Amino acid sequence: MPHSVRLRDLYEALRDKLQLTLLAGEKGLDKPLLDERLDPASYIIAGPLTYIHPNRIQVIGRAEQAYLESPHVDHEEALERLFREPTRAVVLVDGVPAEPHLRELAETRGIALFSTPLPDKPILDNLQYYAALNLSEKTTLHGVFMEVLGMGVLITGDPAVGKSELALELISRGNRLVADDAPEFSRIAPDIVSGTCPPLLRDFLEVRGLGVLNIRAMFGDNAIKHNKYLRLIVHLQPMSEQELARMERLAAREETREVLGMPIPQVTIPVAPGRNLAILVEAAVRAHLLSLQGYDATQVFIERQQALLDGEPPE
Repeated sequence: MPHSVRLRDLYEALRDKLQLTLLAGEKGLDKPLLDERLDPASYIIAGPLTYIHPNRIQVIGRAEQAYLESPHVDHEEALERLFREPTRAVVLVDGVPAEPHLRELAETRGIALFSTPLPDKPILDNLQYYAALNLSEKTTLHGVFMEVLGMGVLITGDPAVGKSELALELISRGNRLVADDAPEFSRIAPDIVSGTCPPLLRDFLEVRGLGVLNIRAMFGDNAIKHNKYLRLIVHLQPMSEQELARMERLAAREETREVLGMPIPQVTIPVAPGRNLAILVEAAVRAHLLSLQGYDATQVFIERQQALLDGEPPE
């Protein structure tokens, strides 16, 4: 579980988009957003003011301001509770003013106090999205992650099987590179695993005999994709002629591979002399897209055969 994301990282990433202004508590910017006490399965770090299950980032809008200023609430005690652990920041939204005591507590407790003229909904949406992308559990897989015909495809296989050469040919056919060698994946929703490239490897593809290639410089910006949802794994498996002859011919073997607890469909493509792997990978993606729409070519073929045996004209 990553603990290295600091409040400063979030502030720098979202400052302009959310029109955030730091009012007090600058010392709190270097505190981590997560620690061992937060449930690793929870990405919810921001929300409206609550004391029962305090958010790491407490958002105060007009409704929360009215609550804090209501006669039946001990105003001083409410603010004291607001600036206790595990609070990392307080965000005043919708132009809510910062009273002097708020600024004073933020400074003495080392908790950042922000303000923004935007309403609470876009603030919460962006904070949760940032948390899902940057604070969720991550894993690194060996392979080449690409966008093939609009679908996120991870190409795996043993070293020197030809993954990078295949990726280069796919790029030359108009597909896009996300990450070579060590793509990083995070589960940002119950049914979504998103992949991206570590900053050090961004734009680069290593091809044996050619060395490290800068794909962006060679093919242009459109050959690079910053991130993509993982929808299919293509595994390259070297096979002899005898092994190829023994393979099932009518239907591909249905496999899945778990990535961060989510099953991802996997297709195994035999590697042998004379096989055009780029065309096969694109065909595998097209077949997977059809299967998502409920079309099974093998089943249609079997039904046609049965119709012929029954003396009926095939549809």
